[in-house]
Amino acid sequence: MPKRSSKKDVNQVAANIVAIHTGQPVPIEAAEGGKNPAAVYLGHLGGIKGGAARAKALTSKRRKQIAKDAAAARWKKN
Repeated sequence: MPKRSSKKDVNQVAANIVAIHTGQPVPIEAAEGGKNPAAVYLGHLGGIKGGAARAKALTSKRRKQIAKDAAAARWKKN
C-alpha cells in the first residue's frame, strides 16, 4: 500500500487560492493546517485508551505469542 504524501494536492491548493480571492469560505482542512481539530481530539482520546483496552482483551497465551513473533522479527532484520 502506498504511503500518504505530506504534500497537498495541487488541485486543493488551487481551490483554496480561488476561495480566498473570491471571498468564498475556505474548507476547514485548509484553514487549520489540514486537520480537523475535533477529529484530532477524538483520535487522541481513542489512542489514550486503545493500548490498555487491547492488552486487557488479550489472553496471556496470545500476548506471549505476539512477543515471540516480535522478537523473531527483530532478530530476522540482522
